[in-house]
Amino acid sequence: MSERPLTAVVLAAGEGTRMRSTRPKPLHRLCGRPMVLHVLDALAELPLARVVVVVGHRGEWVTKTLVEHAPPHVDIVFVEQLEQRGTGDAMVVALGGLPDEDERGSEGDVVVLPGDTPLLRPATLAALVRHHRSTDAAATLLTAVVDDPTGYGRVVRGRDDAVARVVEHGDATDAEREVREVNTSIYCFRRSVLAPALRRLRPVNAQGEYYLTDVIGVLHDAGHRVVSLAVDDTMEVAGVNDRAQLAVAEAELRDRINERWMRRGVTMWDPERTYIDADAELAPDATLLPGVILQGACRVGEHAEIGPNCHLVDTVVGDAAVVSSTVARRAEIGAGALVGPFVSLVPGEAVPPGARRGPGHAAASGPGGPVGSAGWDGGTLAR
Repeated sequence: MSERPLTAVVLAAGEGTRMRSTRPKPLHRLCGRPMVLHVLDALAELPLARVVVVVGHRGEWVTKTLVEHAPPHVDIVFVEQLEQRGTGDAMVVALGGLPDEDERGSEGDVVVLPGDTPLLRPATLAALVRHHRSTDAAATLLTAVVDDPTGYGRVVRGRDDAVARVVEHGDATDAEREVREVNTSIYCFRRSVLAPALRRLRPVNAQGEYYLTDVIGVLHDAGHRVVSLAVDDTMEVAGVNDRAQLAVAEAELRDRINERWMRRGVTMWDPERTYIDADAELAPDATLLPGVILQGACRVGEHAEIGPNCHLVDTVVGDAAVVSSTVARRAEIGAGALVGPFVSLVPGEAVPPGARRGPGHAAASGPGGPVGSAGWDGGTLAR
Protein backbone atom coordinates (compact mmCIF):
# COMPACT_ATOMS: atom_id res chain seq x y z
CA MET A 1 0.00 0.00 0.00
CA SER A 2 1.08 3.58 -0.65
CA GLU A 3 1.88 5.72 2.36
CA ARG A 4 -0.97 8.09 1.49
CA PRO A 5 -3.53 8.30 4.30
CA LEU A 6 -6.44 5.91 3.93
CA THR A 7 -9.81 6.11 5.66
CA ALA A 8 -13.05 4.19 5.23
CA VAL A 9 -16.76 5.03 5.32
CA VAL A 10 -19.45 2.44 6.04
CA LEU A 11 -22.95 3.56 5.04
CA ALA A 12 -25.27 1.97 7.60
CA ALA A 13 -28.10 4.49 7.92
CA GLY A 14 -30.79 2.71 5.92
CA GLU A 15 -34.01 1.56 7.58
CA GLY A 16 -34.24 -1.66 5.57
CA THR A 17 -38.03 -1.70 5.26
CA ARG A 18 -37.98 -4.92 3.21
CA MET A 19 -36.61 -6.78 6.22
CA ARG A 20 -39.96 -6.08 7.95
CA SER A 21 -38.30 -5.83 11.33
CA THR A 22 -37.84 -3.40 14.20
CA ARG A 23 -34.15 -4.36 14.18
CA PRO A 24 -31.99 -2.07 12.01
CA LYS A 25 -30.87 -3.86 8.86
CA PRO A 26 -27.12 -3.68 9.66
CA LEU A 27 -27.76 -5.58 12.91
CA HIS A 28 -29.47 -8.63 11.42
CA ARG A 29 -27.28 -11.62 12.21
CA LEU A 30 -25.33 -13.90 9.94
CA CYS A 31 -23.63 -16.87 11.60
CA GLY A 32 -24.18 -15.29 14.99
CA ARG A 33 -22.74 -11.83 14.27
CA PRO A 34 -24.44 -8.60 13.20
CA MET A 35 -24.09 -8.02 9.48
CA VAL A 36 -22.21 -4.73 9.90
CA LEU A 37 -19.45 -6.51 11.85
CA HIS A 38 -18.85 -8.77 8.85
CA VAL A 39 -18.54 -5.60 6.76
CA LEU A 40 -15.91 -4.26 9.17
CA ASP A 41 -14.06 -7.58 8.80
CA ALA A 42 -13.58 -6.77 5.11
CA LEU A 43 -11.43 -3.79 6.11
CA ALA A 44 -8.98 -6.00 7.99
CA GLU A 45 -6.14 -5.82 5.44
CA LEU A 46 -6.24 -2.04 5.00
CA PRO A 47 -3.97 0.36 6.96
CA LEU A 48 -6.82 2.63 7.99
CA ALA A 49 -6.44 5.85 9.93
CA ARG A 50 -10.16 5.85 10.77
CA VAL A 51 -13.49 4.21 9.96
CA VAL A 52 -16.53 6.49 9.79
CA VAL A 53 -19.88 4.74 10.23
CA VAL A 54 -22.94 6.64 9.07
CA VAL A 55 -25.98 5.69 11.16
CA GLY A 56 -29.61 6.73 10.85
CA HIS A 57 -32.60 4.52 11.65
CA ARG A 58 -32.26 3.48 15.31
CA GLY A 59 -28.70 4.69 15.14
CA GLU A 60 -28.14 4.41 18.89
CA TRP A 61 -28.65 0.64 18.64
CA VAL A 62 -26.12 0.33 15.80
CA THR A 63 -23.64 2.54 17.65
CA LYS A 64 -23.94 0.58 20.90
CA THR A 65 -23.41 -2.73 19.09
CA LEU A 66 -20.26 -1.57 17.35
CA VAL A 67 -18.83 0.05 20.49
CA GLU A 68 -19.26 -3.26 22.32
CA HIS A 69 -18.20 -5.70 19.61
CA ALA A 70 -16.01 -4.01 16.99
CA PRO A 71 -12.28 -4.86 17.02
CA PRO A 72 -10.62 -2.69 19.68
CA HIS A 73 -7.82 -1.53 17.39
CA VAL A 74 -10.24 0.08 14.90
CA ASP A 75 -10.73 3.83 15.33
CA ILE A 76 -14.46 4.22 14.67
CA VAL A 77 -16.28 7.55 14.53
CA PHE A 78 -20.08 7.66 14.26
CA VAL A 79 -22.01 10.33 12.39
CA GLU A 80 -25.78 10.51 12.02
CA GLN A 81 -27.78 11.11 8.87
CA LEU A 82 -30.85 12.74 10.38
CA GLU A 83 -32.92 12.64 7.20
CA GLN A 84 -32.76 9.82 4.64
CA ARG A 85 -31.95 11.76 1.48
CA GLY A 86 -29.83 9.21 -0.35
CA THR A 87 -26.31 7.84 -0.36
CA GLY A 88 -24.84 11.07 -1.69
CA ASP A 89 -26.22 12.97 1.28
CA ALA A 90 -24.96 10.23 3.61
CA MET A 91 -21.47 10.68 2.17
CA VAL A 92 -21.63 14.43 2.78
CA VAL A 93 -22.46 13.67 6.41
CA ALA A 94 -19.57 11.17 6.56
CA LEU A 95 -17.02 13.78 5.49
CA GLY A 96 -17.55 15.50 8.83
CA GLY A 97 -16.18 12.43 10.61
CA LEU A 98 -12.99 12.08 8.58
CA PRO A 99 -9.68 13.27 10.09
CA ASP A 100 -8.82 16.89 9.44
CA GLU A 101 -6.86 17.40 6.26
CA ASP A 102 -3.22 18.29 6.76
CA GLU A 103 -0.38 18.46 4.30
CA ARG A 104 -0.91 14.81 3.41
CA GLY A 105 -4.60 14.42 4.26
CA SER A 106 -5.86 16.09 1.08
CA GLU A 107 -3.92 13.53 -0.95
CA GLY A 108 -5.40 10.60 0.91
CA ASP A 109 -8.00 8.11 -0.25
CA VAL A 110 -11.41 7.10 1.07
CA VAL A 111 -12.89 3.60 0.76
CA VAL A 112 -16.69 3.59 0.77
CA LEU A 113 -18.84 0.52 1.24
CA PRO A 114 -22.44 -0.20 2.25
CA GLY A 115 -23.32 -1.83 5.55
CA ASP A 116 -25.27 -4.66 3.85
CA THR A 117 -22.49 -6.49 1.94
CA PRO A 118 -21.35 -9.02 4.56
CA LEU A 119 -19.67 -11.43 2.10
CA LEU A 120 -16.99 -9.05 0.86
CA ARG A 121 -13.50 -10.49 1.39
CA PRO A 122 -10.59 -8.44 2.79
CA ALA A 123 -8.37 -9.41 -0.15
CA THR A 124 -10.88 -7.99 -2.64
CA LEU A 125 -11.07 -4.64 -0.88
CA ALA A 126 -7.28 -4.48 -0.62
CA ALA A 127 -7.04 -5.20 -4.36
CA LEU A 128 -9.45 -2.33 -5.04
CA VAL A 129 -7.25 0.14 -3.16
CA ARG A 130 -4.09 -1.12 -4.89
CA HIS A 131 -5.72 -0.77 -8.32
CA HIS A 132 -6.98 2.71 -7.45
CA ARG A 133 -3.51 3.88 -6.48
CA SER A 134 -1.59 2.14 -9.24
CA THR A 135 -3.80 3.77 -11.88
CA ASP A 136 -3.68 7.18 -10.16
CA ALA A 137 -7.46 7.39 -10.45
CA ALA A 138 -9.77 9.96 -8.91
CA ALA A 139 -12.33 7.23 -8.34
CA THR A 140 -12.36 3.46 -8.68
CA LEU A 141 -15.51 1.34 -8.73
CA LEU A 142 -15.76 -2.29 -7.77
CA THR A 143 -18.02 -3.76 -10.45
CA ALA A 144 -19.53 -7.15 -11.23
CA VAL A 145 -20.76 -8.79 -14.41
CA VAL A 146 -24.03 -10.60 -13.70
CA ASP A 147 -26.51 -12.60 -15.75
CA ASP A 148 -29.52 -10.69 -14.42
CA PRO A 149 -28.69 -7.03 -13.66
CA THR A 150 -32.27 -6.10 -12.76
CA GLY A 151 -32.32 -3.57 -9.94
CA TYR A 152 -28.63 -2.71 -10.12
CA GLY A 153 -26.98 0.48 -11.33
CA ARG A 154 -25.42 -0.02 -14.77
CA VAL A 155 -21.83 0.98 -15.53
CA VAL A 156 -21.85 3.12 -18.67
CA ARG A 157 -18.55 3.51 -20.53
CA GLY A 158 -17.38 6.25 -22.85
CA ARG A 159 -14.44 6.67 -25.17
CA ASP A 160 -11.48 4.33 -24.69
CA ASP A 161 -13.80 2.15 -22.58
CA ALA A 162 -13.41 4.57 -19.65
CA VAL A 163 -16.09 4.63 -16.97
CA ALA A 164 -18.33 7.59 -17.77
CA ARG A 165 -21.20 7.26 -15.30
CA VAL A 166 -23.43 4.91 -13.34
CA VAL A 167 -27.14 4.87 -14.13
CA GLU A 168 -29.58 3.44 -11.59
CA HIS A 169 -32.01 0.85 -12.92
CA GLY A 170 -35.04 3.08 -12.48
CA ASP A 171 -33.41 5.87 -14.49
CA ALA A 172 -31.80 3.73 -17.21
CA THR A 173 -32.86 3.65 -20.85
CA ASP A 174 -33.76 0.36 -22.53
CA ALA A 175 -30.29 0.21 -24.08
CA GLU A 176 -28.60 0.90 -20.76
CA ARG A 177 -30.62 -1.84 -19.09
CA GLU A 178 -29.01 -4.33 -21.48
CA VAL A 179 -25.63 -3.65 -19.84
CA ARG A 180 -24.60 -6.55 -17.59
CA GLU A 181 -21.75 -4.80 -15.76
CA VAL A 182 -23.19 -3.35 -12.57
CA ASN A 183 -22.04 -1.09 -9.78
CA THR A 184 -21.55 -2.77 -6.38
CA SER A 185 -21.71 0.51 -4.37
CA ILE A 186 -18.12 -0.12 -3.24
CA TYR A 187 -15.63 2.60 -4.16
CA CYS A 188 -12.27 4.16 -3.53
CA PHE A 189 -12.08 7.95 -3.98
CA ARG A 190 -9.26 10.44 -3.91
CA ARG A 191 -10.28 12.60 -1.00
CA SER A 192 -9.31 15.93 -2.56
CA VAL A 193 -11.89 15.59 -5.35
CA LEU A 194 -14.69 13.96 -3.39
CA ALA A 195 -16.12 16.96 -1.52
CA PRO A 196 -16.27 19.26 -4.59
CA ALA A 197 -17.99 16.50 -6.58
CA LEU A 198 -20.57 15.90 -3.83
CA ARG A 199 -21.48 19.60 -3.89
CA ARG A 200 -22.51 19.27 -7.53
CA LEU A 201 -25.03 16.48 -6.94
CA ARG A 202 -28.69 17.16 -7.66
CA PRO A 203 -31.72 14.96 -6.77
CA VAL A 204 -32.86 14.70 -10.37
CA ASN A 205 -33.86 11.04 -10.51
CA ALA A 206 -36.80 8.70 -10.00
CA GLN A 207 -36.30 8.62 -6.22
CA GLY A 208 -35.66 12.33 -5.72
CA GLU A 209 -32.50 11.52 -3.75
CA TYR A 210 -28.85 12.50 -3.85
CA TYR A 211 -27.07 9.50 -5.39
CA LEU A 212 -23.44 8.81 -4.56
CA THR A 213 -23.26 7.04 -7.93
CA ASP A 214 -23.69 10.44 -9.63
CA VAL A 215 -20.25 11.43 -8.35
CA ILE A 216 -18.78 9.14 -11.01
CA GLY A 217 -20.33 11.16 -13.83
CA VAL A 218 -19.35 14.46 -12.18
CA LEU A 219 -15.71 13.41 -11.95
CA HIS A 220 -15.62 12.01 -15.49
CA ASP A 221 -17.17 15.17 -16.96
CA ALA A 222 -14.60 17.25 -15.08
CA GLY A 223 -11.79 15.35 -16.79
CA HIS A 224 -10.75 13.14 -13.89
CA ARG A 225 -9.68 9.56 -14.39
CA VAL A 226 -12.35 7.03 -13.30
CA VAL A 227 -11.54 3.31 -13.46
CA SER A 228 -13.08 0.04 -12.35
CA LEU A 229 -12.08 -3.34 -10.99
CA ALA A 230 -14.34 -6.33 -11.67
CA VAL A 231 -14.85 -8.77 -8.81
CA ASP A 232 -14.27 -12.45 -9.65
CA ASP A 233 -16.88 -13.92 -7.31
CA THR A 234 -20.14 -12.01 -7.59
CA MET A 235 -21.41 -13.54 -4.32
CA GLU A 236 -18.93 -11.29 -2.49
CA VAL A 237 -20.86 -8.17 -3.42
CA ALA A 238 -24.37 -9.53 -2.95
CA GLY A 239 -26.43 -7.09 -0.92
CA VAL A 240 -28.86 -8.14 1.79
CA ASN A 241 -32.19 -6.33 1.58
CA ASP A 242 -34.74 -8.90 2.76
CA ARG A 243 -35.00 -12.17 4.69
CA ALA A 244 -34.58 -14.31 1.57
CA GLN A 245 -31.29 -12.60 0.69
CA LEU A 246 -30.25 -12.90 4.33
CA ALA A 247 -30.69 -16.67 4.12
CA VAL A 248 -28.64 -16.86 0.92
CA ALA A 249 -25.83 -14.86 2.50
CA GLU A 250 -25.96 -17.01 5.63
CA ALA A 251 -25.60 -20.20 3.59
CA GLU A 252 -22.61 -18.81 1.72
CA LEU A 253 -20.91 -17.64 4.89
CA ARG A 254 -21.49 -20.98 6.62
CA ASP A 255 -19.88 -22.78 3.68
CA ARG A 256 -16.81 -20.56 4.06
CA ILE A 257 -16.65 -21.16 7.81
CA ASN A 258 -16.95 -24.94 7.42
CA GLU A 259 -14.29 -25.05 4.72
CA ARG A 260 -11.92 -22.99 6.86
CA TRP A 261 -12.26 -25.33 9.84
CA MET A 262 -11.88 -28.46 7.73
CA ARG A 263 -8.65 -27.07 6.26
CA ARG A 264 -7.48 -26.51 9.85
CA GLY A 265 -7.93 -30.14 10.76
CA VAL A 266 -11.57 -30.49 11.85
CA THR A 267 -13.53 -33.49 10.54
CA MET A 268 -17.13 -32.98 9.43
CA TRP A 269 -19.14 -36.01 8.37
CA ASP A 270 -21.69 -33.87 6.56
CA PRO A 271 -20.77 -30.17 6.13
CA GLU A 272 -24.21 -29.44 4.68
CA ARG A 273 -25.76 -30.38 8.04
CA THR A 274 -23.16 -28.69 10.23
CA TYR A 275 -23.73 -25.13 11.47
CA ILE A 276 -20.89 -23.19 13.10
CA ASP A 277 -21.16 -19.55 14.12
CA ALA A 278 -18.39 -17.10 13.29
CA ASP A 279 -17.22 -16.74 16.90
CA ALA A 280 -16.77 -20.48 17.58
CA GLU A 281 -13.28 -21.95 18.06
CA LEU A 282 -12.38 -25.55 17.22
CA ALA A 283 -9.14 -27.42 17.88
CA PRO A 284 -7.53 -29.78 15.34
CA ASP A 285 -8.82 -33.36 15.25
CA ALA A 286 -12.24 -32.40 16.58
CA THR A 287 -15.03 -34.36 14.86
CA LEU A 288 -18.52 -33.05 14.12
CA LEU A 289 -21.25 -35.48 13.16
CA PRO A 290 -24.41 -34.54 11.21
CA GLY A 291 -26.91 -32.20 12.83
CA VAL A 292 -24.43 -30.19 14.95
CA ILE A 293 -25.17 -26.53 15.72
CA LEU A 294 -22.43 -24.56 17.46
CA GLN A 295 -24.02 -21.23 18.28
CA GLY A 296 -22.22 -18.23 19.74
CA ALA A 297 -18.73 -18.48 21.24
CA CYS A 298 -18.44 -22.26 21.62
CA ARG A 299 -15.01 -23.77 22.29
CA VAL A 300 -14.24 -27.34 21.24
CA GLY A 301 -11.06 -29.15 22.29
CA GLU A 302 -8.77 -31.59 20.49
CA HIS A 303 -10.15 -35.06 19.67
CA ALA A 304 -13.60 -34.07 20.93
CA GLU A 305 -16.53 -35.69 19.14
CA ILE A 306 -19.86 -33.86 18.91
CA GLY A 307 -23.06 -35.23 17.42
CA PRO A 308 -25.19 -36.36 15.95
CA ASN A 309 -27.95 -33.84 16.67
CA CYS A 310 -26.39 -31.46 19.18
CA HIS A 311 -27.23 -27.81 19.80
CA LEU A 312 -24.57 -26.07 21.88
CA VAL A 313 -24.69 -22.36 22.73
CA ASP A 314 -21.66 -20.56 24.23
CA THR A 315 -20.50 -23.93 25.57
CA VAL A 316 -16.99 -25.28 26.22
CA VAL A 317 -16.23 -28.90 25.26
CA GLY A 318 -12.96 -30.29 26.61
CA ASP A 319 -10.38 -32.45 24.86
CA ALA A 320 -11.56 -35.96 23.92
CA ALA A 321 -15.07 -35.37 25.26
CA VAL A 322 -17.92 -37.17 23.47
CA VAL A 323 -21.27 -35.35 23.22
CA SER A 324 -24.31 -36.77 21.41
CA SER A 325 -27.97 -35.67 21.09
CA THR A 326 -27.45 -32.92 23.64
CA VAL A 327 -28.69 -29.37 24.15
CA ALA A 328 -26.44 -27.09 26.23
CA ARG A 329 -26.40 -23.36 26.86
CA ARG A 330 -23.43 -21.61 28.52
CA ALA A 331 -22.28 -24.93 29.99
CA GLU A 332 -18.90 -26.59 30.36
CA ILE A 333 -18.11 -30.19 29.50
CA GLY A 334 -14.82 -31.43 30.89
CA ALA A 335 -12.09 -33.33 29.06
CA GLY A 336 -12.92 -36.97 28.44
CA ALA A 337 -16.53 -36.61 29.59
CA LEU A 338 -19.28 -38.64 27.93
CA VAL A 339 -22.55 -36.70 27.57
CA GLY A 340 -25.78 -37.92 25.99
CA PRO A 341 -27.92 -38.94 24.42
CA PHE A 342 -31.01 -36.95 25.44
CA VAL A 343 -29.22 -34.57 27.83
CA SER A 344 -29.99 -30.90 28.46
CA LEU A 345 -27.41 -28.79 30.28
CA VAL A 346 -28.65 -25.53 31.81
CA PRO A 347 -26.67 -22.28 31.92
CA GLY A 348 -23.76 -22.53 34.33
CA GLU A 349 -23.86 -26.31 34.53
CA ALA A 350 -20.52 -28.13 34.44
CA VAL A 351 -19.79 -31.77 33.69
CA PRO A 352 -16.45 -32.69 35.33
CA PRO A 353 -13.60 -34.27 33.37
CA GLY A 354 -14.20 -37.98 32.76
CA ALA A 355 -17.82 -37.85 33.93
CA ARG A 356 -20.72 -39.55 32.25
CA ARG A 357 -24.11 -37.92 31.74
CA GLY A 358 -27.03 -39.58 30.05
CA PRO A 359 -29.90 -42.02 30.59
CA GLY A 360 -29.26 -43.78 33.86
CA HIS A 361 -26.53 -41.33 34.81
CA ALA A 362 -28.24 -38.38 36.50
CA ALA A 363 -26.29 -35.35 37.61
CA ALA A 364 -25.09 -35.33 41.21
CA SER A 365 -25.45 -32.18 43.26
CA GLY A 366 -22.29 -30.33 44.09
CA PRO A 367 -21.00 -26.86 45.00
CA GLY A 368 -22.51 -24.26 42.72
CA GLY A 369 -25.08 -26.62 41.22
CA PRO A 370 -25.21 -29.94 39.37
CA VAL A 371 -21.60 -30.76 38.63
CA GLY A 372 -21.17 -34.49 39.04
CA SER A 373 -22.58 -37.68 37.58
CA ALA A 374 -23.52 -41.09 38.88
CA GLY A 375 -21.05 -42.66 36.47
CA TRP A 376 -18.03 -40.60 37.52
CA ASP A 377 -15.44 -42.53 39.48
CA GLY A 378 -12.71 -39.96 39.97
CA GLY A 379 -11.80 -39.37 36.34
CA THR A 380 -12.35 -42.68 34.55
CA LEU A 381 -15.34 -43.39 32.36
CA ALA A 382 -17.78 -45.93 33.81
CA ARG A 383 -18.92 -47.62 30.63
